[in-house]
Amino acid sequence: MPPSMPQPEGRSGHHPLEVHGVVLVPSAPVIPGCNDGWMSDALDRFAPATREWFSQAFAAPTPAQVGTWEGFDDADHVLVVAPTGSGKTLAAFLSSIDRLLHDAPPTPDDRKLGSRVLYVSPLKALAVDVERNLRSPLVGITQAAARRDESFHDVTVGVRSGDTPQQERRRLVSHPPDILITTPESLFLMLTSSARESLRDVDTVIVDEIHAVAGTKRGAHLALSLERLDELLDQPARRIGLSATVRPHDEVARFLGGRAPVRIVAPESESLLILDVTVPVDDMTSPGEPGGGAGPRAAETSTGSMWPHVEHDLLDRLLEVRSTIVFCNSRGLAERLTARLNEAWAEREGAADATEPTRSPAQLMGGSATGQGAEPVLARAHHGSVSKEQRSLIEDDLIDKRPIQSQLQRATTLIHSSWFPSDP
Repeated sequence: MPPSMPQPEGRSGHHPLEVHGVVLVPSAPVIPGCNDGWMSDALDRFAPATREWFSQAFAAPTPAQVGTWEGFDDADHVLVVAPTGSGKTLAAFLSSIDRLLHDAPPTPDDRKLGSRVLYVSPLKALAVDVERNLRSPLVGITQAAARRDESFHDVTVGVRSGDTPQQERRRLVSHPPDILITTPESLFLMLTSSARESLRDVDTVIVDEIHAVAGTKRGAHLALSLERLDELLDQPARRIGLSATVRPHDEVARFLGGRAPVRIVAPESESLLILDVTVPVDDMTSPGEPGGGAGPRAAETSTGSMWPHVEHDLLDRLLEVRSTIVFCNSRGLAERLTARLNEAWAEREGAADATEPTRSPAQLMGGSATGQGAEPVLARAHHGSVSKEQRSLIEDDLIDKRPIQSQLQRATTLIHSSWFPSDP
């Protein structure tokens, strides 16, 4: 929050502050693990089955969750800025899941009921991960409702992205899911085709990773799509923006809500940053040979490149833990470094023939055709150009901690890493 902006009051009996159409409300603190009236108050807005599932799954709501739900009570657009792991995505979805499960759906007279909740992610791979993680609350709440002998409605979830086959796209239009997960580009394509009819009943729009689009051409395109969506609806949909890092809050809130007021939920949180800067050699002007030895890669050091040493050091680090996420500057570098790590691992295990031609370091490698074809036993590349099927396999391997020990991916195609059980 800019220092010149007045500070809002807390929760205890004070009203939120509105500045230039942006409602500034800090979340009230919630003590993790508390079992007093605070948790009960926060969950009173939900059906008994939803409260039971949440109470069994979590010790208490987080400040971000409480602030988000309070914004829903006031029918505000909400921008949630909170650290990874604070439950932002669940906070955004839980009210909608509770409503879809327990409230009678509207019944349009002349058409089939369309999707009710629209989740928009600028990251295509994140959409698949969100679909996977929605299963837990959906299954848990329905099981709790069945145990309590409560009636509930089935809730369906669909994904519409560049990976979606044509047959599935047609099915999403003819039988719209209650929750539709999509990307800004796919949303635009739907709004400019007959598929827009399946969006006429949307009442909630969740924009995840809003920092990735705010202030960009892609974000301007998304803002236009959101306005076009509102033109389809009987009343504008509530918008919820999610981010762990976005600044400044008030500017992003105006991007999210346009002319409508937006409640900002940005609870204070302690910043914990663990940062090590390491160099794999003592003298960067004269790197020498990686590992100090000869072998099939010794000739690479004649170029004076640091990359053989980086690969050597990185391989050592990967073998110390069970799973790792490594970020690269580009998809090409991710592919090349993945190939080199797998080949280096094969060399260590004695699977590579020492008489084979030497390889260039990852920085100097050209296309993938220059690779020697080592099996991806250690690392696999993950980015938007990888096929849908391979991305799904890689994500499942990493989440389940299967033998693949490293995932190389481009930062701009990051799947929600807080849901990946990577070792520290």
